[in-house]
Amino acid sequence: MIENVKLLLGDTGQPRVEHLEQLLSALNTRLVKVLMGQRRAGKSYLLRQIIQSLIEKGIAPEEIFYLNKELNEFDDIADYKQLIALIEAHKLKHALDKKLYIFLDEIQWISGWEKAVNSLSQHPSHAYDIIISGSNSDLLRGELATLLSGRYIVFEILPFSYDEFCGITKQEKSKASYIQFLQQGGLPEMFHLQNESLRRHYIMSLLDTIILKDIAFRYHIKDTFLLERLFLFLTNNISNLFSVNKIVDHLKSHGIKTNVETLSNYLSYLTRTYLLHEVDRYDIKGKEILSSSRKYYLNDLGFRAYLSSQFDPSLSKPLENSIYLHFRRKGFQVYTGKLNQLEIDFIAEKNGTRIYIQVAHTLSDESVVAREFGNLELIHDAHRKVVITLDDVSYGNRNGIEHLLAWELDRYVF
Repeated sequence: MIENVKLLLGDTGQPRVEHLEQLLSALNTRLVKVLMGQRRAGKSYLLRQIIQSLIEKGIAPEEIFYLNKELNEFDDIADYKQLIALIEAHKLKHALDKKLYIFLDEIQWISGWEKAVNSLSQHPSHAYDIIISGSNSDLLRGELATLLSGRYIVFEILPFSYDEFCGITKQEKSKASYIQFLQQGGLPEMFHLQNESLRRHYIMSLLDTIILKDIAFRYHIKDTFLLERLFLFLTNNISNLFSVNKIVDHLKSHGIKTNVETLSNYLSYLTRTYLLHEVDRYDIKGKEILSSSRKYYLNDLGFRAYLSSQFDPSLSKPLENSIYLHFRRKGFQVYTGKLNQLEIDFIAEKNGTRIYIQVAHTLSDESVVAREFGNLELIHDAHRKVVITLDDVSYGNRNGIEHLLAWELDRYVF
């Protein structure tokens, strides 16, 4: 394992400063640290950055155990007993009697892994600091939640933010660079592909891998054509309100037969693998979650930029998707809102704080100004209300409602 750790440090990628600070602060506790996120969103690089930080702080490489189930050399580690045996062999080889830092990447491919993690995290005589990652939210369901109840902490790892995008591309924050961010997305590998054709092929290959390996293989899905068509349909229609029945009817109108149960399962698989985010609708007046319809947003806008079949020059939908991801990165629970017959784009909540958010491409038209600000003016409570756009300048406040520019959001405290 020493050799693997040293090889890892050859490429630790672009520093994820905010994530790294949060994770390092959670080390040296009995809590199992769980990194969740879409395949190729940067989880493995982040694990390497944690390892690098530990070594820089004086932790010897042999005190670090790293296993990545996507590497061929670990193909023979199929179940939790083999995993525990490998860890014990590592300790014996290096005569370890100190704390061992254990990094388990894409752990969902090890059968019964939660038994190993539970056993190691609660070992009475040996100190283990355990950090695991996975590309499927099933990781947090069932036995893990039962065995480790209250003894793990989850970190959602999203693709690069706009702030990180500017750091990588060495650009100033501006309307132009933000539009470029909307058109490329934040998947780490995309920054190494300067050719548009290569980027498109990469996105198509990534989607194929997730659909075939992470969904079809795992859930025994045979109709991958339907699964892909469903994803592409939602890619073209991010931010629209949908019920499952409505999607079934749409697909049937295009000659694709399906039913509510099948489609509900497929939607669940797409969200479990973090390709999509499902956003519930909240009735502000009735103070309840509505089950009839919801919105879907992409985990990364690169899928829309390179896979969408629609020619839509408007940036309204990608902008709304990007704003959703921004507030998710900041730790907010995000809903879409309903006030009587009016729509509120987002309701973001965290630690008792609530923000009502409207998103529009531009406020250059008076009718748009009246709609976006007017909807928020009808909410009669003291919570913060903002309108976010891609205008060249901010128009300030109107009746206590703030107008913010999308590329300046990191300046504001939410």
